Amino acid sequence: MAEHTHVLFVEDDDVIREATQLALERDGFVVTAMPDGLSGLEAFRADRPDIALLDVMVPGLDGVSLCRRIRDESTVPVIMLSARADSIDVVLGLEAGADDYVTKPFDGAVLVARIRAVLRRFGHASGPRAADGGDGASDEHGGGVLTFGAGSGSGELEIDTEGMEVRRGGAPVSLTPTEMRLLLEFSSSPGTVLSRDKLLERVWDYGWGGDTRVVDVHVQRLRTKIGQDRIETVRGFGYKLKA
Repeated sequence: MAEHTHVLFVEDDDVIREATQLALERDGFVVTAMPDGLSGLEAFRADRPDIALLDVMVPGLDGVSLCRRIRDESTVPVIMLSARADSIDVVLGLEAGADDYVTKPFDGAVLVARIRAVLRRFGHASGPRAADGGDGASDEHGGGVLTFGAGSGSGELEIDTEGMEVRRGGAPVSLTPTEMRLLLEFSSSPGTVLSRDKLLERVWDYGWGGDTRVVDVHVQRLRTKIGQDRIETVRGFGYKLKA
């Protein structure tokens, strides 16, 4: 998977930047390393990478703002790097559109594993459970289109599981690949409560657990796009898509 995979890496610490670049290149990645956000944005626009690794605290244009700029232009996967696991910057990065984050200091093997996990889900946006529709969804349009009736304040939701397209009230909805995978998990079993740990396993490919804030922030982002009332929080258990 790493062969010819282009990584944009934005990090202002020279030692971390050079050491991480060497580690990634040893694993077969092609790395463009930049010391600040503005040069990172220029590099992104000049040669669109397959994935971006952005340190939160970089000069010129901070990592969160850079992530937001990238997300305005592309759905390329983004992993944020943060020095503190409990930092509000982690949440801000996820809200800006990042798909995952890694806490510094990090082990090179762990970073490579997380990169590969993200690339796997972006390369396989549709899952085997997404095609059959599950209970409560109608497939009246055929061709793998799941239809959910209008909720309070939300138009009819259509999910084309083959074309990877979503429409709300007939209007197209733009989702990142991570948001699409999350929606497919919910739509494969509407009305069924999915725990945060289960979503981390299925959507984020975490076989070892992870930070559930990643799930919570992405659910909130998905709600703003498909309707706030579509996904219900079941306190103490997780989330479910209303059938």
